[in-house]
Amino acid sequence: MELKPGLSALVTGGASGIGKALCLALAAKGIFVTIVDFSEEKGKEVASLVEIENSKFHQNLGFPSAIFVKCDVTSLNLNLAFEKHVSTYGGLDICINNAGIANTALFWKDQTDGTKTWKHTINVNLVAVIDCTRLAIKSMQALQKPGVIINMGSSAGLYPMYIDPIYSATKGGVVMFTRSLAPYRRQGIRVNVLCPEFVQTEMGEKAGAKYITLLGGYVQMENVVKGAFDLIMDESRAGSCLWITNRRGMEYWPGPAEEAKYLVLSSSSSRRKISFRAPLGAQLPQSFEKVVVHKLTHNFRDATHIVRTPLKLPIESGHVLLKIIYAGVNASDVNFSSGRYFLGNKKDLSSLLPFDAGFEAVGIIAAVGDSVSNLEVGTPAAIMVYGGYAEFMTVPSKHILPIGRPDPEVVAMLTSGLTASIALEKVGQMESGQVVLVTAAAGGTGQFAVQLAKLAGNKVVATCGGKEKARLLKDLGVDRVIDYKTEDIKTVLKNEFPKGVDIVYESVGGDMFDMCLNALAIHGRLIVIGMISQYQGEHGWKPKNYPGLVEKLLTKSQSVAGFFLPQYSYLWKEHLARQFDLYSSGKLKVAIDPKRFLGLHSVPDAVEHLHSGRSSGKVVVCIDSTFEQQMAKL
Repeated sequence: MELKPGLSALVTGGASGIGKALCLALAAKGIFVTIVDFSEEKGKEVASLVEIENSKFHQNLGFPSAIFVKCDVTSLNLNLAFEKHVSTYGGLDICINNAGIANTALFWKDQTDGTKTWKHTINVNLVAVIDCTRLAIKSMQALQKPGVIINMGSSAGLYPMYIDPIYSATKGGVVMFTRSLAPYRRQGIRVNVLCPEFVQTEMGEKAGAKYITLLGGYVQMENVVKGAFDLIMDESRAGSCLWITNRRGMEYWPGPAEEAKYLVLSSSSSRRKISFRAPLGAQLPQSFEKVVVHKLTHNFRDATHIVRTPLKLPIESGHVLLKIIYAGVNASDVNFSSGRYFLGNKKDLSSLLPFDAGFEAVGIIAAVGDSVSNLEVGTPAAIMVYGGYAEFMTVPSKHILPIGRPDPEVVAMLTSGLTASIALEKVGQMESGQVVLVTAAAGGTGQFAVQLAKLAGNKVVATCGGKEKARLLKDLGVDRVIDYKTEDIKTVLKNEFPKGVDIVYESVGGDMFDMCLNALAIHGRLIVIGMISQYQGEHGWKPKNYPGLVEKLLTKSQSVAGFFLPQYSYLWKEHLARQFDLYSSGKLKVAIDPKRFLGLHSVPDAVEHLHSGRSSGKVVVCIDSTFEQQMAKL
């Protein structure tokens, strides 16, 4: 949501502290504000200040640009505040539930029944937040207008606050309540929670000075306002919790690694996406073409040729015949054609020739064998087994990955997308509030890495070569793009990131690897997903020595880890479903290289284009252009 003049916001607890700061910050954007608070004197003062700010944007309105409503958020007349706001401004765009108090008595010393102490704290901090959220949702639904609700949590809702367990309990309740409302996004209503550590307010100053010092001091009010505005403006945030500290900055909680521990992907979630069914010809051909490797060499064009082979029918029991529409091109195609991914010496490997080429493809199920009951003819599917450069492919049904549509964007989500998603989570242990560097970021996998790192709440730095690639990365939300054709990467990293970067997603190798290693922060993690600069050359892939590597890692407690996607196959379906959800909801963009490659004969051209350094986004080959045209009409 863009914060622009003419929107309206209701803020509870808006007469002082964080609430007051938010009211004034909203007014500075020309937004009408209703201040709900128990303190009449302070509330009217804030309303006057809001009107002064709003006068810079609005004249001769015919209605007040600020309203004060005296109200105890635990009272039964809370709904009157919402009704007055809607009748005045014609709707409700933003609701900030900020009202909150500390427990007035130490829990372990309180001898009362809690009516005026801990029970009252629960009513103000949790029950009233639930009620205000309910009323805000009701108001937004009635007018069928999108809106954003920000609930004020606290760092005490994320980890124990021993000096006030009741306050901690209420804020923990606010956090989980808010996160559980993520599904309202489908109605255009986003509910998020803000969790700062101590801020210098009347309530925050009650904490001991020594404790505040241990935390690194008070969180600055401008950071709290910025966090709230980020949650309002970022359309991808629904059910999100933003944690703000001086020690770690701003980060979303929990991080992907923690989420992965409890998220469960139901089998129905994959099935419900497959509403698409593609038309197929009534008769299957007697033979089909495919690309095979007939000579072991890193020169893909010399290594491969096209052969025609019989289509064996009926399909073997437990297997599926896939009609391939799009196949993905990968840097490692040249490693595969040279035999790098097989064990043994060159003489032994030659006995494997010829073998099928291509790592990934999407298409339509054309036939199923006996005992296959969960897949139907016409269903879109993806595969990630050797042999993707073909018109048809027979695979065991267990290797079929259900997808929504057989589009080129889904091809990009396979090897490229899954590598980024799984490597950052499992090897990089990516959380929020970190600096993440992605090399060759405008390529097939780099584009996913930068977006996933950004979605997790990190600062993203990306390298690329050329203005078009730099423009793509900026469109994907990268914070700092380093175009090595106009800037020196080493100098930029040294000057702008003197403390180093926390995670590196590295696919170039050679000198780039050395630069990234030198730019790694203490406790930093460098993920090696490839080394494209070393794949090509007269003699193909040559290993390189990295002198001093162990010493560098030791002195800064750093780690360098490799990632090879086939060894994480048990995570493919889960992470593919996640990516498809992000893509379908608009949170994830997928860039396909604009250069068109049609038919199996164009595969060597596509591989060479990828290695030329001129590609941007995922390089894809359309195997069946006639079928693509039919798809476009659907």
